[in-house]
Amino acid sequence: MTKKVFGTSLFLFLLAVGTAFAQAPAEYTSAAAVAKDAAVKKDFDIQGEYTGQAAGMEIGVNVIADGGGKFRIAAFIGGLPGDGWFRGDLRILGKATLNEAGKLDVALEEMSDFQGKRKLSVDDVPFLNAVADVEPGKSLSFKIDGEDAVFKKTERKSPTLGQKAPEGASVIFADGTKGELFDKGNVNEEAKTLWSEAVTKPFEKKPYKLHIEFLLSYMPEAKGQGRANSGVYIDETYECQVLDSFGLEGENNECGGFYQSAKPKVNMCYPPLQWQTYDIDYTPPKFDADGTKTAKAKITVKHNGFVIQDSIEMEKETPGRKKETSALSGLYLQGHGNKVQYNNIWIKYQ
Repeated sequence: MTKKVFGTSLFLFLLAVGTAFAQAPAEYTSAAAVAKDAAVKKDFDIQGEYTGQAAGMEIGVNVIADGGGKFRIAAFIGGLPGDGWFRGDLRILGKATLNEAGKLDVALEEMSDFQGKRKLSVDDVPFLNAVADVEPGKSLSFKIDGEDAVFKKTERKSPTLGQKAPEGASVIFADGTKGELFDKGNVNEEAKTLWSEAVTKPFEKKPYKLHIEFLLSYMPEAKGQGRANSGVYIDETYECQVLDSFGLEGENNECGGFYQSAKPKVNMCYPPLQWQTYDIDYTPPKFDADGTKTAKAKITVKHNGFVIQDSIEMEKETPGRKKETSALSGLYLQGHGNKVQYNNIWIKYQ
């Protein structure tokens, strides 16, 4: 390699590394951290779930922050996901920008249902391009056909949030305290939560119920799999995805999905920095004396109280951790470069 080529290669390498570091998206792990930056807090307060009526229909709206006053919009005809709207029902997608007057310029772009997706026209939606009055943290107000359509912000809570371990259960981690089954992991001493990248001691190879609560970081400028990424590896083998998938389609690589195996029935992901729950019923696979699998693993998952995986059978392990085996394994909370937090983790054998 000549000196000129080497020097050029080194320059490009250093430029790429420097650019990567310069563009690393900010990660906020608490509302207090968000509040330190007024512009970030304004976007954060607008992001969230809204409910209201327009054209005589109940509509749920997800407003997803992308940083710098930019947002994505998902409007669900019938209500919020799992609360009036279900996969296959009508959904309208679009974008919005916070203008200098403090209002949202909304441009709806696409409509999808069980028949597929198509670009919208004014004939589909009379208020295709609209301006919304914003009361951060409280409401969005549109003028539709001369009438006000007010969508009030709501914060749903999982019905199992804070659920205490029942009699006979083993607490793995709760409010800064590690249980007997806990093995490795770091505690957020300030919040008394558990950071991702943690593992338990092996569990018995028999059916169990697992309860776990998690908090997604707020990363408005991150995209796709870089947005509060973690995962709950059941038996250290089958990953139930943990990701900021708020307002998205609900694919097998998004929150509540099993990668390459099963997408959730409904995307029940709440906005980041809002505590969420998984309640998981797990039946391990069975193997004969020769190590041949004789029965598949079965998994049911409730996400924020809604069944998103209903007794699915796992054909094989998901990538990233351990192979299917008769050996004993525990629970792995994947570290994926983000600071996802966990709490109130317990297991009860069935």
